[in-house]
Amino acid sequence: MPGAETQAGFFAYLSGLRAKAREQGVSDATFDRAIAGLTFNPRVAALDRGNLPVADDAPIPNFEPYRRQHIDGTKIARGRTVYSANRPLLSGIERETGVPEEIMVAIFGHETNYGTITGNFDLLRSLATLAYEGRRRALFEPELLAVMVMMERGVPRERLVGSYAGAFGYPQFLPSVYLRDARDADGDGQANIWSSQADALASIGNYFVRAGWRRAEPWGIAVTVPQGLDRASLASRTVAPRCKRVFARHSRWLSIDEWRALGLVPARGTWPDDKILATLLEPDGPGRTAYLLTSNYRAILDYNCSNFYALSVGLLADDIRQ
Repeated sequence: MPGAETQAGFFAYLSGLRAKAREQGVSDATFDRAIAGLTFNPRVAALDRGNLPVADDAPIPNFEPYRRQHIDGTKIARGRTVYSANRPLLSGIERETGVPEEIMVAIFGHETNYGTITGNFDLLRSLATLAYEGRRRALFEPELLAVMVMMERGVPRERLVGSYAGAFGYPQFLPSVYLRDARDADGDGQANIWSSQADALASIGNYFVRAGWRRAEPWGIAVTVPQGLDRASLASRTVAPRCKRVFARHSRWLSIDEWRALGLVPARGTWPDDKILATLLEPDGPGRTAYLLTSNYRAILDYNCSNFYALSVGLLADDIRQ
């Protein structure tokens, strides 16, 4: 349990957010209801302190063990069940947005195992703790205020449950993402991403529209790379402003036509349009399965900036669609 001094400072910090909450359209009544009874959560603070960025020079493991862990027969089968059960909705979203049906289902499966693992932390308490603790206040204070906005707009207090870091619902949106991208697809008047598959899937599709998903373009394809490929000449010349460790593993952009000319061959299926631009990623090193990744792969990275995550989403989606 936190000491009296910590709790006093915690409550003083929360009380000082009233003006910022008003600027977001939160009434005093909603604000008072939001902070009532909140206490500092030491476990949340400890979990966050343990979630430190990976050092740029830390060794990178192979992708294959991660793939086997996150894409198994059970997850594929459940994904196909969700896909089949929601086809009218999903096909409509794909027509409207260009986001493939199977990508929406794969995010749902990868984030919460199709709604079975969504977290049991009180969002207000967790976000208040993380904002007060201060290590990442610039991230968590706006999310705490966003939860209050959700309450102001009618989201029930008992629905505000999720991960220790504030993500919640079937797609594990942060509160600010919920306010920006959540959609009501089942017509009940609320974007209910915590129990409505329709709302969750539509919200994921809307997220990817904002992230820049390009219609009729794959996320990427598995390829075989010829021996003797001059990788040094293909190295990227740009430094990513964020997630440097992720993007540093990608080659520079070439068209599919140019990759074909270098001797790459699809591991299965056929080539996409020759004019599509793609980067090369060899997650397990030369001689193993490699991937040509399009701008839509970058949209998946916007959801979670991890090559292993984005590859797993794309590959799970492919398996669901088959």
